Amino acid sequence: MAPKTTLNAKNLELLGAERLAELLIEISTGSAATKRRLRIELAGTQSSAEVTREVTKRLSSIERSRSMINWRRVKALKSDLETQRHVIVDTIASSDPDEALEVMWRFMGLARSIFERCDDGNGTIMNVFHQACVDLGTIASAASPHPRLLGEQTFRALQDNDHGQYDRLIENLSPALGAEGLDRLKSLFDDWAKAPVDTPTEAGLVVIGWPSSGPVYEDEFNLRHRDRTIRSALEQIADAQGDVDAFIAQQSEQARSVPMIAAEIAQRLLKAGRAGEAWDAINRIEMKGRQSPFEWEKARVDALEALGRTDEAQAFRWQCFEQSLNERHLRAFLKRLPDFDDLEAEENAFDCVSHFSDVHQALAFLLSWPAFDRAATLIRARAAELDGDHYELLTPASEDLQEKYPLAATIVLRAMIDFTLDRAKSSRYRFAARHLVECERLSTKICDFDTFASHPGYVADLRGKHAKKAGFWAAAGQ
Repeated sequence: MAPKTTLNAKNLELLGAERLAELLIEISTGSAATKRRLRIELAGTQSSAEVTREVTKRLSSIERSRSMINWRRVKALKSDLETQRHVIVDTIASSDPDEALEVMWRFMGLARSIFERCDDGNGTIMNVFHQACVDLGTIASAASPHPRLLGEQTFRALQDNDHGQYDRLIENLSPALGAEGLDRLKSLFDDWAKAPVDTPTEAGLVVIGWPSSGPVYEDEFNLRHRDRTIRSALEQIADAQGDVDAFIAQQSEQARSVPMIAAEIAQRLLKAGRAGEAWDAINRIEMKGRQSPFEWEKARVDALEALGRTDEAQAFRWQCFEQSLNERHLRAFLKRLPDFDDLEAEENAFDCVSHFSDVHQALAFLLSWPAFDRAATLIRARAAELDGDHYELLTPASEDLQEKYPLAATIVLRAMIDFTLDRAKSSRYRFAARHLVECERLSTKICDFDTFASHPGYVADLRGKHAKKAGFWAAAGQ
């Protein structure tokens, strides 16, 4: 049974309504966000219309604001936006989905003003708007918008998609749009594609950038953006309508020779039961001599399977694995083998990995599989090839191997230490020092260093090479 001081709803109920009200007033003092939340809850005790007014008032305030939002304020903005979004979805939509739909469109309309003044380099705020697009689709399905009118509203929104906030709009609204709404939306984009474009005179040209290739003019940039918007929308509409040919029609001949585009076309044709055409689409591209993306390889395998050419599909999976060490190909290959044959094939795969040209890619595969014993063997056999600059791989490798394979973990740590000191990367000295301390701890678990230096011998060698790197030795406590 939880102690009475544990913070949970049941224990807080014991305080009584009056005391809880006093605490909420005290807690909300100085917190605008908490006060707004409380006002919304109070409005909810009256009617959903009152809640709508509170949310709309807050959305208007956010839209009017002109202050810059740096990275320190992004978290607070996200919290504010999430509060409004949840209220629209959980409170307004449950009682009045038509009203909620209008308010959610208003919410999405904030994106332009926010992104013009917000530092959202990691996509924190964009994720909120992408989730709101999902909510918009759910609410629209519960509401009763006229499909044609919804199509027109969707079109206007996508014309204003400068920041990508509406990238998922068609996908999420397609159930509510239905056939009539999608047809209307398609006709609007077709008309926009045919509409004449104003071309400024030479005197009216506006330069907005100077890359190495020459000036970038505003009208050309806007035209390319318009064309991308139209093409993307028509592709999504084609997918929503299940019209493979309409999707293909949006791809130029040059684009169809791009591996990723060819893969997208092939997968859609396969879904439509047109395996022969999918095979032709995927084989428009000559991949000999260059690394093919996984998506293209997967589409080719799927086409072979659909055509009943299973042996060829297996052979191609193995070929792709040998070239890239992509574990998805190997897992798919092993899954289709008879019992016990997969064990022998897995051993053959590990042998292939151990001799792979890029030791770091081989190590990454073995850690991911996982096959830590094989990873330890690889490290001991190819220690000289390890590049200590790959700390994003080697650090977790040392952590994974330290319990059962302390020598391999030590070799990995030494690789990072050596790189840091040999290159005099002073900003990494404190990390290298921690690695050296960890090496000392691991040395007590190693009975035989084989051909590698003992820990005292390694430290002596470091001192001989890097005695003057006082910052490192101080951090290491030596």
